[in-house]
Amino acid sequence: MAIKLTTSTLPEIAATARVPNYDRAGLSAGILHFGIGNFHRAHQAAYLDDLFSTGRDHDFAIIGTGVTEHDSRIAGLLAGQDLLTTLVEQEATSSLARVTGSMIATIAPDNREAILAKLADPAIRIVSLTVTEGGYFINAATAAFDPQHPQIVADAADPERARTVFGLIIAGLKRRRAADLTPFTVMSCDNLPHNGAVTRNAVVGLAALSDPAFAAWIKDTVSFPNGMVDRITPATGEREKKLLADEFGIDDAWPVFCEDFRQWVLEDDFPAGRPRLEEVGVQFVPDVTPFEMMKIRILNGGHAVIAYAGGLLDIHFVHEAMEHPLVAGFLEKIETEEILPVVPPVPDTDTSAYFELIQHRFANPKIGDTIRRLCLDGSNRQPKFIIPTIADRLAQGLPIEGLALESALWCRYCFGTTDSGAVIAPNDPNWELLTETAARAKDDPFAWLAMQDIYGAIGENAIFRDAFAKALKALWTDGTAATLTRYLAR
Repeated sequence: MAIKLTTSTLPEIAATARVPNYDRAGLSAGILHFGIGNFHRAHQAAYLDDLFSTGRDHDFAIIGTGVTEHDSRIAGLLAGQDLLTTLVEQEATSSLARVTGSMIATIAPDNREAILAKLADPAIRIVSLTVTEGGYFINAATAAFDPQHPQIVADAADPERARTVFGLIIAGLKRRRAADLTPFTVMSCDNLPHNGAVTRNAVVGLAALSDPAFAAWIKDTVSFPNGMVDRITPATGEREKKLLADEFGIDDAWPVFCEDFRQWVLEDDFPAGRPRLEEVGVQFVPDVTPFEMMKIRILNGGHAVIAYAGGLLDIHFVHEAMEHPLVAGFLEKIETEEILPVVPPVPDTDTSAYFELIQHRFANPKIGDTIRRLCLDGSNRQPKFIIPTIADRLAQGLPIEGLALESALWCRYCFGTTDSGAVIAPNDPNWELLTETAARAKDDPFAWLAMQDIYGAIGENAIFRDAFAKALKALWTDGTAATLTRYLAR
């Protein structure tokens, strides 16, 4: 029978999993984190757990909070196991379990006063975020802050009752300035190009709607370092909980399964202080831009390439897509011919070798990552992961046939059925709009490209429009398999 994960059972669990070797009672909080889902616990929380195991920086433990019901649910589950998390790190031929203990408290999302009090606590030197790519209130086509979003309008109208993470950060910074305290550093851990700059734009943009002078103070005073984060971390379900119980004998209400690979590249801009994460593998650099562009275009762009082709072919797992010759061939051809040539040089990195590593990671059968997860939220992901590469290639007069086909596959997927006729359940915050637009695009492909918030100027580019229209017509006429076969033969 599996052992319930709690502090008191750690000695028993140590027989099958690595457990914290430090005294959690001796930890104190230095980080308030918004968004305590799987990626945070597989990435930032794991790095800090490693650091605490060296005996260093025990004053940088995490307090977890959030602004969503999902955050509240996870906090409740973790509370029942003393805020411990079982992390299962998987390579193709092996799996290792560890228990992390770097989170020492949570604050319920609806306890606004407690969140603000913690933001004003001088011990909190970093406020970090994993609120998803779509949580930054930006225009997808321009990457500019969107002041018209209903949640932003509500916060701007009533800052004293702000509910967004950025409204809370602003309120916390006001309390710190009033108390003459050093501002905390705001550190995004989301998978966004220039995530620090995007976060600054959201915070400053929201503040400017009600208090322009304070917005200027934030812009001049508060640090928002950019960072590149990477670790493939699927969603947790009954499958993962059962695997943990069967293979490691641990009963965890919400374990996290992930690959064994991880990477974190950060700009070293932490005026209030930071943990010495470089001692556990974090790379601090003056400019993270080359690293994040490499990752977002090659890895995240690669995910998009296999996602919709795999989805239309009724493939369930990502590693199964990598075993399919058409999907794997599609990925390799687009990456080597269209994506890699427009990825700028990265310090001390061979981008071709990086892509080979990506292929290996995608093919890992232990991860259990799903095609459906990769297809999720294309309306936010396409403008960040695919469309900038198309724009660069068009600007340089380079072919975009493969990337146009990827865009057509996304459109065809959003119609809502696979090639076999199976219904695709809603898989995007804008699913209803996307399915309606995809239905119109079946006869008028340019209806899809007219989504300015997605495609911006490239939706008007004649070369892209022609390639997209041909690809979409082929998908509807001949199906995904035949269309990919012809593309690979060229």
